[in-house]
Amino acid sequence: MRLLYIILFAFSFAHATGQGLCNSKVDGYRGIWFELGQKYEHGDKYSGALGTYTAKHVPLAIYASEVDKTFFVYGGTSQVDKRYLLCMIGEYNHQTGMVSKPTVVHDKSGIEDPHDNPSMLIDEEGFIWVFISGRGRVRPGFKYKSLKPYDISEFVQITEEEMTYPQPWKTDFGFFHFFTLYTGVRQLYFETSKDGMEWTEDQMLAAIPVNDGENSGHYQVSNCFDGKVVATFFNRHPNGIVDRRTDLYYVQSDDFGNIWTSVDGDELDLPLTARSSPARLIDYASQSKNVYLKDMGFDSGGKPACLYIRSYGHEPGPRSKPYEWCVTRWDGNSWKTSVVCTSDHNYDMGSLYISEERWSVVGPTEIGPQAWGVGGEIAIWQSTDQGDNWVKTQSVTENSELSHSYVRRPVNFKDPFCFFWADGHSHEFSKSELYFGNFKAEIWKLPYQMQNDFERVNKQE
Repeated sequence: MRLLYIILFAFSFAHATGQGLCNSKVDGYRGIWFELGQKYEHGDKYSGALGTYTAKHVPLAIYASEVDKTFFVYGGTSQVDKRYLLCMIGEYNHQTGMVSKPTVVHDKSGIEDPHDNPSMLIDEEGFIWVFISGRGRVRPGFKYKSLKPYDISEFVQITEEEMTYPQPWKTDFGFFHFFTLYTGVRQLYFETSKDGMEWTEDQMLAAIPVNDGENSGHYQVSNCFDGKVVATFFNRHPNGIVDRRTDLYYVQSDDFGNIWTSVDGDELDLPLTARSSPARLIDYASQSKNVYLKDMGFDSGGKPACLYIRSYGHEPGPRSKPYEWCVTRWDGNSWKTSVVCTSDHNYDMGSLYISEERWSVVGPTEIGPQAWGVGGEIAIWQSTDQGDNWVKTQSVTENSELSHSYVRRPVNFKDPFCFFWADGHSHEFSKSELYFGNFKAEIWKLPYQMQNDFERVNKQE
């Protein structure tokens, strides 16, 4: 067992390590803008409004019925002209229609990279946990816990550790955490804890394939069903090259990570090291297609589904098209894949919603004001036959000056905070504002400047 330490004097620690803005309030909701710096004819590999980036940071928002509030984390900044990452948390009160000033959970001390964005979890007692992503072995990750239940005014640092792309889930057994370590390449791990304070050793989930001499890495999206089943869809990076990400795999566990199986119950030995195994759903490498994972969920019976974009390469622009939004789902007997729509960038990102009556995809599927860039105009696509066929039912944004990107689904979402996102120029540095919306295509913009500790969020006309 790995005993993790508590830092009891959060402010003293913050100042001692240069984290001077930890537990302070910022006077408005301002998202981070970022560019990777890999330039091509049609723009950067990805750049723009990345306050709710990445798809591999999840959950970013949770509705808590006990207090009728949605809590949400994002990568923000304190001033419009700054590219300085602050890991932020805010709350929306469904009774009053107001938001609090956001709290700085962690000050990244000059880092502007939203790979360090946070994710979150709320435990059985209502304490809010914020998992701050690190970046490989260059920058550490952190776990924070709120001092009071359902309260974002102050957080205490619990750990400092190597951790990237945190994906924490509350289960009936305790905390379950999927994450990535850069053990040569990006490889998948998990850890568990009964209380968030003491954690198991890191356990490797996948390193495919190492048995044929090829060094590979992975990206994943995960979720939890009914408090018991944790599951992940993941791809692989041939020779560790992320720009060749391909194939689609799925594994699950219903006993807190002790035994892992394929979707139909075949037991799997960890770490997964075979390229072709019962965990692989689709061999996209043979089709020369890339796979960009976006979201996953379950139907009422616990059958999983994954949302992703597939394309013919990593380079932005027409060379890699079509950028197909796909849903691959288990129907109880086999895996079925349908195409929802197409867009114009690999890093367009939306979320998958599954209910008894209909399935929905909400994301920037429509071409926006900056062509061949991250994001666009947001639309709602729906299926009434469990994901076989899809129809666009609503346009959420239209005639925008800036592109909307990384549309995220809160856990246990409640109207009107059904999804949230950020906007910004896809190719040039710009301000970035934050929004949330519902399935009536109504939009609320979070206040960019705040005078008071709590302010009403106004619906956009």
